[in-house]
Amino acid sequence: MDIFLIILGFVCIVVGLVGSVLPALPGPPLSYIGLIVINLASDVEMSVTWLVVWALVVVAVQVLDIVIPSMGTKRFGGSKYGVWGCNVGVIAGMFLGPAGIIIGPFVGAVAGELIKTGDLGISLKAGFGAFLGFLTGTVVKVVMVLCMTAYAVWSLF
Repeated sequence: MDIFLIILGFVCIVVGLVGSVLPALPGPPLSYIGLIVINLASDVEMSVTWLVVWALVVVAVQVLDIVIPSMGTKRFGGSKYGVWGCNVGVIAGMFLGPAGIIIGPFVGAVAGELIKTGDLGISLKAGFGAFLGFLTGTVVKVVMVLCMTAYAVWSLF
């Protein structure tokens, strides 16, 4: 039974790693579930403190994944309209599948800036910031899941 739990846990972690790159899957939560499943094996000892820390990190990263595109919009010169457009794009993108999650913040930021300024150049720059924010969130998720993977492997020995 222990080997089954360990294999199932690592399958969840790998799917979580894939989900960190593909917007359709909730990567970090799946990887965390993998840690919990591995912890259920009697031969594996994980610190309860570390499991709580990982849970908090997963929640923080999930929140940041939504917030970072807006921060990118603002950083690249977007106004409040661009930030609000980006936020609307993030929410709308969730209902439009993987492509919507990727392009939603960009389109929202561009639309918000076009409403505010009417300048396509400024609007595209704000949209680019939203897209870079999305990419930054993806990198953060991948790094976190790789750290979780290392912790899971370390716990086996």
